[in-house]
Amino acid sequence: MESLCIVGNGGVSTCQAFTRLDTTRVGFRPRAQLGFGCFVRERYKYGNLVIARSGRSGVGNSKDGNFAVENEKEEKRGGLILGPERDSSGSVIGFNLIPPSGDGEVLESHEDATTGGTEEAEDIEGVEKVQTRVTYNIVFVTSEAAPYSKTGGLGDVCGSLPIVLAARGHRVMVVSPRYLHGSPADKNFAGASELDCHIKVYCFGGEQEVAFFHEYREGVDWVFVDHPSYHRPGNPYGDSRGAFGDNQFRFALLCHAACEAPLVLPLGGYTYGEKCLFLVNDWHAGLVPVLLASKYRPYGVYKDARTILVIHNLAHQGVEPAATYTNLGLPSEWYGALGWVFPTWARTHALDTGEAVNLLKGAIVTVDRILTVSKGYAWEITTVEGGYGLHELLSSRRSVLNGITNGIDIYEWNPSSDKHIASNYSVDDLSGKVQCKIALQKELGLPIKPDCPLIGFIGRLDYQKGIDLIRWAIPELLEDDVQFVMLGSGDPLYEDWMRATESTYKDKFRGWVGFNIPISHKITAGADILLMPSRFEPCGLNQLYAMRYGTVPVVHGTGGLRDTVQAFDPYSKGGLGEGTGWIFSPLSKESMLAALRVAIMTYRDHKSSWEGIMKRGMVKDSTWENAAVHYEQVFEWAFIDPPYIN
Repeated sequence: MESLCIVGNGGVSTCQAFTRLDTTRVGFRPRAQLGFGCFVRERYKYGNLVIARSGRSGVGNSKDGNFAVENEKEEKRGGLILGPERDSSGSVIGFNLIPPSGDGEVLESHEDATTGGTEEAEDIEGVEKVQTRVTYNIVFVTSEAAPYSKTGGLGDVCGSLPIVLAARGHRVMVVSPRYLHGSPADKNFAGASELDCHIKVYCFGGEQEVAFFHEYREGVDWVFVDHPSYHRPGNPYGDSRGAFGDNQFRFALLCHAACEAPLVLPLGGYTYGEKCLFLVNDWHAGLVPVLLASKYRPYGVYKDARTILVIHNLAHQGVEPAATYTNLGLPSEWYGALGWVFPTWARTHALDTGEAVNLLKGAIVTVDRILTVSKGYAWEITTVEGGYGLHELLSSRRSVLNGITNGIDIYEWNPSSDKHIASNYSVDDLSGKVQCKIALQKELGLPIKPDCPLIGFIGRLDYQKGIDLIRWAIPELLEDDVQFVMLGSGDPLYEDWMRATESTYKDKFRGWVGFNIPISHKITAGADILLMPSRFEPCGLNQLYAMRYGTVPVVHGTGGLRDTVQAFDPYSKGGLGEGTGWIFSPLSKESMLAALRVAIMTYRDHKSSWEGIMKRGMVKDSTWENAAVHYEQVFEWAFIDPPYIN
């Protein structure tokens, strides 16, 4: 009879509970989210685990005692036991951690299992070795997360990256408000159930009670903070009359609740515990690192936690009058972390002292690491032009500042399987793309001209996106035999201009006011060129979608646009060419038109070069899996130094 042994640096224990193994070869592979921290809490805290058969390895019982005794003790105190997973023939193919009741339900998480431990599979009798990696308890704090809530790239990131990190073995929680707008969007939260956990947090002059809702989906704990202030028409930040006046209260409440959630919510039977890695996104979550440093660590709580700030758009900082500091629930001596003074030119009148509190500034001061959503944007925010008054502070923290380009959902944005487009196609068979172009021209009422260059724009109609440049350039651009399609909403001035331009250039221009997901897919697939003249773009996603669909981007050289689009060079690689689009600079109508004209000329006169540009864009790796590897490296860096204390 053979026994199963657990081998660690501290000794060997035999597991009598699994002596009836008829297989001749036993392999072990770690479960994706679990790890084995629960087995090594005490004796093997700093060791690696190897599971082997005593009959083949020659390993006997440890002098420390039989594992069955330890297992019995573990069961008495509500721990876990190890159970074999068998295939249809009865052969053992892996192991699960099961509750002591023996009901067979696999637990997906454990407080000690994914916190800073390493998972390793030994090559036992030819079993393939799994790469060793460090896993963490990760808590995303965000104002929006798709598909529950989304207004832009922030929602995409916090809806996709957590799923990928969970699949890589981390235990992941996302904390976001439970928005109820009285609209069909409310059904997004239908899968979330209320937890029997109501807490009270102190801020804004009194105790505020919040509840938590929870949905476990795709390996992630989606936690929603519930409070009446999140129940109103509009979007997460405002309505048709502008931004909500109590946004500071609403998002301060989110931060307080997010700090409590890992301590009080027994998700999957276990809390996340104190050794967490908080990923705080933009100013809405900026109070989290300040709270950890000022209210928790002085009392020994979260002393091993770390925080990473992810800046998606530095233009929004959560600035409010200095008098509101007392509402935030922070000790008075911590005012300096958030204190901010506007420059003289930005003050409203001669007696205005310019004093304010800046939540994003407080996060920059107190976090352990800072990330932006592209390498180019990480540099731009340290400049006067791109720093929005925080460039000096960010420059002082340059040693902990990195940029990681966002990924995209390659399942939603896949031309070979997209249900929104007229004909599917791939890099190996591009014939369907022209069919998508013809279908788009038909749907929008444009003349059916498969060989006419079709230029598209998808985005908000505001100054940041360079709509003014498009407006000035359209009369000159449409003198050529081209078609132009725009989709977006925003500034009423530009919405009216789109309608007027459509009536003026009936055979060449179409403007769709609003946002429509199927139409955005159809434009991405049907257009030949995607134009993005953004003044600044932290990352940008539309150019990544376009390249995946073989639509060639023409972009302003800023932020993530410059990082993700490689300028076309027809003379490199022995005349084969390289590059995925065109980048223009400076930001001017003339520069933009020059780039568009070169792209149009290449489309018409150099078909083989154009096809090469399309294919290089389609095979470009823009997956979240690629981005997650870089995030994990920053996670490791965050734990090298001690956390911020004062």
